[in-house]
Amino acid sequence: MMEWLSDYGAFLTSRQEDILIALRDHIYISAISIILGAIVAIPVGIWLAGSRIGWLNSTVFTVANVLQTIPSLALLAILIPLLGIGRTPAVFALFLYSIMPIMRNTYSGFKAVDPNVMEAARGMGYSRLQRLLRIQLPLSFPYIMSGLRVTTVYIISWATLATLIGAGGLGQLIFSGLGVNKKELIVTGAILAVILALAADFLLGLAERWVTAKTRSTPASGTV
Repeated sequence: MMEWLSDYGAFLTSRQEDILIALRDHIYISAISIILGAIVAIPVGIWLAGSRIGWLNSTVFTVANVLQTIPSLALLAILIPLLGIGRTPAVFALFLYSIMPIMRNTYSGFKAVDPNVMEAARGMGYSRLQRLLRIQLPLSFPYIMSGLRVTTVYIISWATLATLIGAGGLGQLIFSGLGVNKKELIVTGAILAVILALAADFLLGLAERWVTAKTRSTPASGTV
């Protein structure tokens, strides 16, 4: 065991540059996908929560659910003729996967806001924008963050497949290790993917607690 650890340490030193490049690419692909997903899914979730058109809500959620259930390899294969290979189709595919959980949690968070609180805010003269920014968003923030945290873990995991279309990332280490039967490469790629997912979830959890504490310390933001 000690001999293997020593050999593994020497391997990490010799391949340090390749490992750091793969980690950097993985973070880039995952982060861009999640940010784009949040930019699209959060406003759509807010809009759907305030919509009174039932069939529209059903249609949007059905489309998002279909995108979520398409196998990742199949989606990547579909995008190759349209977007080619590399980071662009990988980011676009992961972006599509990120929409459903963020949108669903945003929608659920806004729907969970007590109608009596909203009615009291109207009575106090709050505008629609004030109600959104000072009441609905703070109260639904834990739901939104829950969706972001779940999505982040999923995206970091799915991003390992991006290497199959030339996008790089930690999957490059895993699939290269499988190709040459190099266990060190496989273990390194897998461990770094797990650590990255746990670290991202931890940081998002800290952000959630900080924002929640700030919100509770400001009476007007969540209490009417």
